[in-house]
Amino acid sequence: MRPEKKGDPVTSSHVPLRSQRGVYGISVTSELTGIGPQTLRLYERRGLITPTRTGGGTRRYSEDDVARLQKITELVAAGVNLIGIGQILQLEAENAILAARNAELELLVQSEVPGRA
Repeated sequence: MRPEKKGDPVTSSHVPLRSQRGVYGISVTSELTGIGPQTLRLYERRGLITPTRTGGGTRRYSEDDVARLQKITELVAAGVNLIGIGQILQLEAENAILAARNAELELLVQSEVPGRA
C-alpha cells in the first residue's frame, strides 16, 4: 500500500482547489512545460515537485505544478543548480506564509478599537 499524501484526490477527504488538482499526465506536462519526462522524474526525486498520484500510482500534475515547473525552468536558465532551486522555492514559500500572517496581523491591529488594551 502506498503512503497517503496531503492533497491526493484518492486519499484526501477534502476537495483540492482547481489549481491544485492533478489533471495532467507526465507526457502532457512535458509538452506544456518543455521539460522531458526523465527530467520531471528527476525533479520529483530531488523534492522540487510533488505531483499527486492516482490509485494506480500514475503521476498527475496540477496547474500549480506547471507554474512551479516554469519557475524551475527560469532558475535553471539563470544558472542556479537544483539544490539552490530547492532553497529558493522553500524561502519563497516561507515568505508567502509570513506575508499572509503579516496581513492578518495588520487587519487585527486596524480592527481594534482605540483605547482598548
